[in-house]
This record gives sequence, structure tokens and C-alpha cells, in this order.
Amino acid sequence: MISSRRTFLKTAALGGASLIIGFDGRRLFAAEKKETAQFKPNGWVRIDDDGWVTLTIGKSEMGQGVRTALAMMLADELGADWKRVKLAQASPGPAPFDDLGTGGSGSMEEGWAMMRPAAAAAREMLIAAAAAQWKVPPDECNAKSGAVVHAPSKRRLEFGILLADASKLPVPKDAPLRSPADFSFIGQRTAKIDGTNIVTGRARYGIDAKIAGMLYASVERPPWAGAKPQKMNEDAARAVRGVKLIVQTKYGVAVLAENTWAAIKGRTALAVEWGELPADAFDSEAHAKRLETASHERGNQTRNDAPPEGTPPVARTIDAVYSYPFYAHAPLETMNCIASVENDRCKLIVPTQAPNRVQKQVAQSLGTTEDKVDVEVTLIGGGFGRRLSADYAVEAAEISRAAKAPVQVLWSRPDDMKHGHFQAASAHYLAAGLDSQNSVVAWKHTKAGSFHNLSAIEPDEKRNEAWWRGWSWGVYDVPYTIPAIETAYVPVDLPVKHGPWRAVFAPSSVFARESFFDEVARECRADPIAFRLKHLEKPDTFKVGRRDIDRRRLRGVLETVRDKSGWGEKLPGGRGRGVACSIYSGTTHIAYVVDVSVNQEGAIRVERVVSAVDCGLVINPIGVEQQMEGGIIWGISSVLGGHITFKGGRAQQSTFADFPVARMRDTPAIEVHIVGHEGAKEPFGMGEPPVPPIVPAIVNAIFAATGKRIRKLPIRPEDLKA
Repeated sequence: MISSRRTFLKTAALGGASLIIGFDGRRLFAAEKKETAQFKPNGWVRIDDDGWVTLTIGKSEMGQGVRTALAMMLADELGADWKRVKLAQASPGPAPFDDLGTGGSGSMEEGWAMMRPAAAAAREMLIAAAAAQWKVPPDECNAKSGAVVHAPSKRRLEFGILLADASKLPVPKDAPLRSPADFSFIGQRTAKIDGTNIVTGRARYGIDAKIAGMLYASVERPPWAGAKPQKMNEDAARAVRGVKLIVQTKYGVAVLAENTWAAIKGRTALAVEWGELPADAFDSEAHAKRLETASHERGNQTRNDAPPEGTPPVARTIDAVYSYPFYAHAPLETMNCIASVENDRCKLIVPTQAPNRVQKQVAQSLGTTEDKVDVEVTLIGGGFGRRLSADYAVEAAEISRAAKAPVQVLWSRPDDMKHGHFQAASAHYLAAGLDSQNSVVAWKHTKAGSFHNLSAIEPDEKRNEAWWRGWSWGVYDVPYTIPAIETAYVPVDLPVKHGPWRAVFAPSSVFARESFFDEVARECRADPIAFRLKHLEKPDTFKVGRRDIDRRRLRGVLETVRDKSGWGEKLPGGRGRGVACSIYSGTTHIAYVVDVSVNQEGAIRVERVVSAVDCGLVINPIGVEQQMEGGIIWGISSVLGGHITFKGGRAQQSTFADFPVARMRDTPAIEVHIVGHEGAKEPFGMGEPPVPPIVPAIVNAIFAATGKRIRKLPIRPEDLKA
């Protein structure tokens, strides 16, 4: 619900006959009564005298269903009437709105930990108010469907009737939470609370927003780092009907017009020339060679498990290098922002995953204070980590200030492809030492990659083993039972902008690890699932760094896909079946079995994906299934679709024509099996976890079909042509 466990809600406010409950993760705050004609909530949960419950959402909705899941938690703990729950979007401001953000697949865990105590406190106050009216013990009462019910007499009082009395009561410090047996919504298949608005077009995304007097801007940005405009045809641009202004900022040259089409035409007519290309302009092919060389270096240690006494000696060693390319985020809704700067104040309407970061960086850019930057967060047509950055909002604010008018900056698809914050390329050197019984007794994985450069890394930051682990998810937290494990990270400088991309550092690491583990299994002539299970034996649980590894849960999802997929059945020629698994952030466990077909021309089709997921306590099964399906399609796009290459400092790809993504026709048959585990008491994330293991499962299936081991992405038909 919010991005910090430290702050949830400080002092709550009441207006008219509304009840607001606050919680900051440590204690509940008393509600106060204010007799005012107008009510403006400053808390997460509001109950009005008409019985409606409003949940203020501190998370950004980008299709992942977080608004629905959080509302389900609220409705169950409070005892609300689902038909009378509505949502409001939080904007940055004083606590609790000083740490909003959506990333890292943390919404469910955070919402579970902080939403329920606040809702439970409100419920207990309403019950106490009703019990006092009826002169009965509170434990004879319950809140359900928007009312307090006295079980023995079957009397019933709606929430709205009880607010005046409830607001006078002290807020309980430790309100009891409902047990799972009392849940009505959690665990049930529930359609998105705002799904009707989304599919009928009533929902408001950033690209839909408009304000009075707004101009539309299209920006010609430097094609390589450090490029400066040398020549442009401003007269031709101004001659385009509808063009009003040409504004130059440090981000590029913006053409402002009465409509988007005029702005784009004016930008084309501007014909900016950027001068001579520098001799050392970035080239991705040369960078890939640097990465491969670096992957053989010793690197910065992230794990070093010495073999215990009695470990069999290494009889032979297998090694390989796996290469991962640059990727764009390519959300359907390109970057956009409305900015209106007047004097020292700024209004932003923006689809963002990081509202407070946007507020802070825009304030810094304009030389004003954060309280003078208002940020309205809209629905997002795809985030994937790209909208954790604030660059497009800062750009819009700078253009608005220069133009002295409200401005909507809308990135074109080529803008989005060429000037995004890319998933960085990486190279992985892996080696496995086998004993005489074909068990893996030694493991080495060195990742060569690049730190995010969206913000500067503090030079005095302590770079110990734990610090380096932060850049190598999926490397150091290898889940398999191997006596000797050595992992390391080698940083390689990267001048192009790069940052979080769905599942951040894990996709490249898990691609390399799970593909190579399959390679080792095949070299040992072992069944890939049986080989994995053999190396997931006791201890059942252990900790590496801050990661909790539960091999029982990983075995559970592997055994599920083995049993549900028909693993071991003979497939016709040209078809293959592959497997991969992973634990994401120590919480969500996922396994895939994938069927592919490969024809004589090397064309690949993913025919079927059988998946199993253990994500703790399931809030909404529909949401889990949709996240799994979305992660699978995302993975198919990355393994068989487009990637980004750089030549002369420029990204070479510009549209979905040369950066293809999976279409409806590419969608395989998908089965999602939700695996529960004993003792699941909280939900875990589902936005990022489905992505990392799907690519190696596809790669391993391709090997099973063709006998060709793929160690570099994306895969092209010519790589497999018979």
C-alpha cells in the first residue's frame, strides 16, 4: 500500500461524520473530530456517513491489480460492503505520503503488514460504538457487509449511523486481526475493482489527461551522450500550422503546438543536426566483448562456501559463458507528463511509479521546494521499472517553465525506444565441478554487468560482500545443494542510461544459471527435473545474505510442473520440453515446463507453458494467474523478440517493427497451478518473480528439440536452421 514499513499514517482527520484511522507501523493514532462543511482525507481509510468506504491507494496501478488486492484486504479486515468500497489515488505530501512508490514486488507484503491493523482498529471502534448503544458485550458483535451485527439478537447498525459515536472513542492500540477462517474476500477470485472503467475507456491514464491552455510538445533529444545541436531549421518548423514555440533546454529541442500532430510535424521540419560523432562513441558489440572478458576476472566476491570435510573430489569440470543483451521497456503507453509551472509552483499530471522521486527531482530542477510541486498520479499503461525514473517529468517541467505555459510532453515510440533507461547487458562465466557419481560438488558463477546509473552511487558507500550481492540477484542465491559455491560480480562501465527492468538484475542471472544447470544435467545424461531435485536435498532451509532459501517450497513447484506437464512423455520430432525454476527475493517460488516446436527453417514456437507458483498467502487468484501469464509473455518477447543494439552511440531500434514483442498469435497454451504451503501467513510479490525462469525454460526446451545449446539472446531462426 505504501513503499515503507516505517510510515503508514500519522494523525488522522475527521470531517463532517467521517472516520479516519491511522497507523505508522508502530502505533495507532487517535481520530479527531472536525465539524467542517468540506472533508479532505489525509489518511488511507475513510468511512463516510453514507456508508461508503474510501481507500486511498499509495501504489501505482499499471495492470498488476494492486488496487483490487489492497481493497480486498481492507474489506475483509474492516467488514466492509464490497459494493460500497471506492478508491482514491495518493499524491506526495507530508507523512504518510512522503514515501510513495511501486517497485520491487513489495505491494502485497507492505499492504498486508500495514493495512490490516488500521482497518481492524476502525472495525473495533465501530463495534464498540454499536455495543454501547445496545448495551451488550462487544465480543457478541461483529462487523460484516458494511454494518455491525449483534449475533444473539440479530440487530444490525450500518457503519454510517455509528460514526458519530465511534469517532469519540480511543483508538485501540492492538486491535485483533481476523483469522483466515473469517475471510470473505481474501483468496477468492475477484474481478478488478476498476476493470469496467478500464475496458470502457472511462479510466484516466496519463496520456488521456488535459488541462486548460495546454500546449503539446515533441522533443528532439541528443542521439548520443554529450551531443549538442549544431544546426536547425526553425523557420520551417514555425511554418507548420499549429506550431507556437520552439524551446531549447538541456534535454533537447522542443517544438510546442496546438496539437500533437502539429508538434511532431514541426519537429520533423526542424531537422536538427547534431555535429560530428565522437571517435569513442558507444558500441554494444564492443561492449559485449568487454563483458565476456570481464566475466573471467576474479571479481568482487558475493559468496564463498568452502566444501565441508569429506566432500568428494572434482573428477571433471564443465564451463560456459552466457551473454545477455540490452532490452527496452517498451510499455504500450509511452512516457508522458503534463507540467504547468507558474512562478515557483508546479503542477504535474504524470503516470509514475515513484511520485515522491518525481516531486523531489522536479523541485530541485526548478529551484523550488517540494511542497510547491503538486503531483497527480494517473493510471499507468505499463511501467516495468521504467517509470521509477523522473526524467520525463523533469523534462516537462523545464519546458513548461521556458514556454510560460502548461505543456504535455508525449514521447513517440522511437523516442521511447532510443532514449529509455535500458536493461543493461551482462556476461556470465559458469563452471561446475562434478564428482565421479555425477553430482555437482563445486559451482562458480561470475557476473560481469553494470550498476544502474539513474542516480550517482555515493563514492564512500561501503562496498562489502553484501553491497555487491545487491547487484547480482540470481547469482549468489543459487538454491541448489552444492558443497562448494563461489560467486562474484565484476562491474563494467556503461555510458548509456540503464536502470530497473522488470525483475531488475535477476533475469540475466537466472537465464545463465538455469540454462547452465540444464547443460550440466544433460552432460551427466540425467533427467533435468530429477537432477534438480537431487540437488535440492537437505538442509531444507538456509540463509544466504538476506535471502531465505526454502528448498521444500522449490521442490514443491518443481514436482507440480513435473506431474502436471506429462514430463517424460515422448514428443514428436521437432518438439522439445524444458524446465527451469527460481526463488525470487527469498519469497516467491516458481517453476516452468515449456513445450516448443522448431521447424526446418529454425522458426520457434512456444506451444505450451505449465507453471507452478508458491507466493505465500494468495489474496486474489485471478491476479496471480494474470501476473504469471504476463510474465510468460514478457519472457517470450525477450527470448524470441527484440533487443537493443548501439552503434555510434545511438540505439539502433525504434519501433515494434525492429524491436518485436510477442503478439496474441504467439501466445501459447498456459496453465497456472497455484501451490500453497503449510504455514503461509502473508502474501508475497508477483509482479517481477514470473519473469526470470521463463527464458531458460524456453532455451532448455529448444535444446531438447534441436540438440543446440543457446548461450546468447535473443534467439533467431538462423541460429537453429537445420
